[in-house]
Amino acid sequence: MKARLPLIVIILIALFGLTGAKVVALWPQQDHVLLEHGLPRTDAPDFSPLEEDASRQNALMARLDGRLKENPEDYEASLLRGLLLFQRGELESAIAELRSLVTRAPKFQLAHLVLGDLLSARFDQVDSLGIRALAGELDGQQEQRIEQLQNEARARIQGYLALVEGVEVPKALTSLSSSVAYALIVDKSKNRLYVYRNAGPGLPPELVDDFYIVLGKKPGNKQQEGDLKTPDGVYHVTSYLPDAKLPPLYGSGAFPTNYPNAFDRRQNKSGSGIWLHGTEKSLYSRPPLDSEGCVVLTNEEFLRIIPYVQVGKTPVIISEKVVWISSSEWLRQNIEIQAVLEAWRQSWEEADTDVYLDKYARDFWSGRYDRESWSHYKKQVFSGKTYQKIALNDVSILSYPASELYPEMKLVSFVQNYQSNNFSGTVAKQLYLVKRGSDWKILYEGNP
Repeated sequence: MKARLPLIVIILIALFGLTGAKVVALWPQQDHVLLEHGLPRTDAPDFSPLEEDASRQNALMARLDGRLKENPEDYEASLLRGLLLFQRGELESAIAELRSLVTRAPKFQLAHLVLGDLLSARFDQVDSLGIRALAGELDGQQEQRIEQLQNEARARIQGYLALVEGVEVPKALTSLSSSVAYALIVDKSKNRLYVYRNAGPGLPPELVDDFYIVLGKKPGNKQQEGDLKTPDGVYHVTSYLPDAKLPPLYGSGAFPTNYPNAFDRRQNKSGSGIWLHGTEKSLYSRPPLDSEGCVVLTNEEFLRIIPYVQVGKTPVIISEKVVWISSSEWLRQNIEIQAVLEAWRQSWEEADTDVYLDKYARDFWSGRYDRESWSHYKKQVFSGKTYQKIALNDVSILSYPASELYPEMKLVSFVQNYQSNNFSGTVAKQLYLVKRGSDWKILYEGNP
């Protein structure tokens, strides 16, 4: 029989870089699974060997210990801690960690499989160890479930390691208003949801939590109803549905979002019902790509995000890959967009028609208006004004996921207080800003 390595050894070799050997050589049947599920190939990460980098090992362990100190029921942290202990050669400690984990989380199937490999590793029987070695004894459905668990293990480790690779600030969170306490960032490439806290004016947001998530069965950006894809975009939580009001599929609850938003509708996207929700209660977790387009957490972790979410306020930014920038670059972009916004407000308040209309893109739209009809309408409005006072409050600025047509776009949300000689009012408003050359132009203006 051809020698097989245990599941955890294969995963650690692939993701922690413990050897120069490619996993393809050890695990040749896995490539088609990765491609099918839209996951990175096992030989993609290029990490320095942890066994030669004690400081990196210690940083990983310190963060896991911190997660467990804050939340002893952080089951993913226990799983990853066990894997890291194994890599460090502390086999018995790793086994103890996993034994405790499966006792506390008996439905965590991946933890059971890893514990089985750890126990087998005591005897170094690598010629018959590992889940793949059992494949011949399993039917097709069982083997598929094992492959799904292997994909889950890979996604969890890759997502966790992404946070210790020089990550600073997510570009998506340019500025959060004082009324927005937290923001949720979804990185589809890492099957990861990050929770960021608003640290206050002029300060970068702070990471407070992160979770493994399940995405749509098909990779890519959602385009139409039923395509089983998770959309890329900036959304907001619109309501909270407790488990008592939901079918069992949604687990411990759900947060519906406002997909499709104004930009999605402009792009002729269809479909609805993109939610954040829990897992069917007979399960602990699901494979990385297994939903109909929703973002799915374990039930325990869904309950953990509830305190972070304000209905109508909390943004959910979903992108294929999170773009990280330095704190200094974050501040520069923040100042730049604030200046663009103020120049627009001032030209409007002063009824400086030419300067004001120059702020709008040629492909601008707003309801029934395009750029030409908007210009005509605004000139008529300005002609009847003797004065205007405009204040923009509660301003949030979020970077939209890049696309081929709009590589740089910002979604600006605010409360507009307007006073003039013949009209006064307060309204919530959004602007979509796009980069055209060195200038920012308004692509859309309207209500949320």
